[in-house]
Amino acid sequence: MGTGGLFRLGALSAGIAVAAGAFGAHALRSRLDPASLAVFETAARYQMYHALAIFAAAWALGRWPAGAARWAGRCFIAGTILFSGSLYLLALTGTRWLGAVTPLGGAAFLAGWAALALAPGTQRPELPAGS
Repeated sequence: MGTGGLFRLGALSAGIAVAAGAFGAHALRSRLDPASLAVFETAARYQMYHALAIFAAAWALGRWPAGAARWAGRCFIAGTILFSGSLYLLALTGTRWLGAVTPLGGAAFLAGWAALALAPGTQRPELPAGS
């Protein structure tokens, strides 16, 4: 996925996070117990943080087009699906086994941040003129 694709996914994820936050604050406040509502809000908050991280990965991919920035974006996307997605479902359904999926998303987030930190050192070598 290129910079444009990552940028679009970052924007889409940020929009979904805003919608989820509003849904939680307005539609779910009277339907969920406080603990489930807090879980839902955590999912929306981390989705927004990592939507911004996807934007950072898109920027880094444009600057340092080797693999680390691309992997950072992929990890942030996977982390959002696994971490935030499992928490949204846990809060809405009460299905407790989904809590076992959440740490996998957290690990993907950590891997994404590590990959993003490595991106500046993964520049493609300059080709000699006329190559």
